[in-house]
Amino acid sequence: MIDGKRVAVVLPAYNAASTLEQTVREIPGCVDVTILVDDGSSDRTLAVAQRLSLKTFVHDRNYGYGRNQQTCYREALAARADIVVMLHPDYQYTPLLVTAMAGMVASGVYDLVLASRILGGRARKGGMPLYKYIANRLLTALQNLVTGAKLSEYHSGFRAFKSEVLRALPLLENSDDFVFDNEILAQCIYFGFRIGEISCPTKYFREASSINFRRSVTYGIGVLATTLKLVCQRLRIAHFRLFSPTGRKLEVSYYQERKTQAGRRLSNSAPAGELADHEWP
Repeated sequence: MIDGKRVAVVLPAYNAASTLEQTVREIPGCVDVTILVDDGSSDRTLAVAQRLSLKTFVHDRNYGYGRNQQTCYREALAARADIVVMLHPDYQYTPLLVTAMAGMVASGVYDLVLASRILGGRARKGGMPLYKYIANRLLTALQNLVTGAKLSEYHSGFRAFKSEVLRALPLLENSDDFVFDNEILAQCIYFGFRIGEISCPTKYFREASSINFRRSVTYGIGVLATTLKLVCQRLRIAHFRLFSPTGRKLEVSYYQERKTQAGRRLSNSAPAGELADHEWP
């Protein structure tokens, strides 16, 4: 706990067997619960997670990074977390910053905190490919111009949230793909949540997960589309459920009720769906 607030770390995992243990070993002691959601991995991710005694949930197939996060956040809220830190289990970001990030949220100053690879100017020294660095800077400049948020980057996968943010946002309207990360930031900006940043070193190496050039282009197009939607929503040219207060949210109370029913698998009608449990909270 930090300042009496329960802290959860969620690990959206896909084929992370080779880096998972190293990541988990560095998660600080202030964390009350560590939750891993395996999105249909074909390697030993699940076996490693169980050996490390993580609270583990498994999708019955690969649904995508965005859907993985939805399950992560729903499970963290079901576990009564006040602060939820999303950390990639590929050891690209240092888990040692979890305490600082959660503390910034616990202070009440920020509603969410991003670990920025750009602050400190060492992204390229950490091995970020040149094309990704250039795309990061261009997309970030565009979004800052449009949103007025003045963030150093919009594309970090290491984030800490106040639980109220995750309950309030219409996260079930977001993409199942990588652009989920950008959509959730656009939602936070649109709904007026306070965003903080902290400098974070990053490491690019063979075992660390990283989308290829083709997927990077798809992600970039998704970022541009999200930005355009935000502009249209603000100008009332069009309305998107992505930014609607009545959009579909994480229905934790419904989810918990489903989990008390007989059987070890949620039916396909459940909001997150496609989830088999290996250890319920």
